[in-house]
Amino acid sequence: MKFDMKQKAATILIVDDDEIDVEALRRALRRAKVENPTEVAHDGLAALECLRGNDESPPLRKPYVILLDINMPRMDGFEFLSVIRNDESLRDSVVFMFSTSADPRDIERAYKEHSASGYIVKQNAGRGFQGLVGMIDRYCSVVHLPHDN
Repeated sequence: MKFDMKQKAATILIVDDDEIDVEALRRALRRAKVENPTEVAHDGLAALECLRGNDESPPLRKPYVILLDINMPRMDGFEFLSVIRNDESLRDSVVFMFSTSADPRDIERAYKEHSASGYIVKQNAGRGFQGLVGMIDRYCSVVHLPHDN
């Protein structure tokens, strides 16, 4: 892991199977003029493939911030977090849970069991996701994130 004072635009990896939410986030990013590159994975397995790479594409280079839904097919958000927190090359990933669940048990589990960087309830994210987008934009521009050598 390497930190540098020069900020490189962090890629925003959206991991969500709900196309409506994904498109709403993309629109909000465009409206807010957030120019960070954006990638989308529709479940945890696809996100792992994006982060690790495969025969057809290289691994996603750091820095990146992950917006992670909980309820998805094949591999849900908690399973995904468990895998990356146990993977030496991915454990320092910045992950914000982004879910419709406001269940205190889910929130506690995200922080205590899986070291989430934050937990955002979709309906509380602000008008048209603008609150979330503003927060992510400020976060990426102020916080120094780990990046590849």
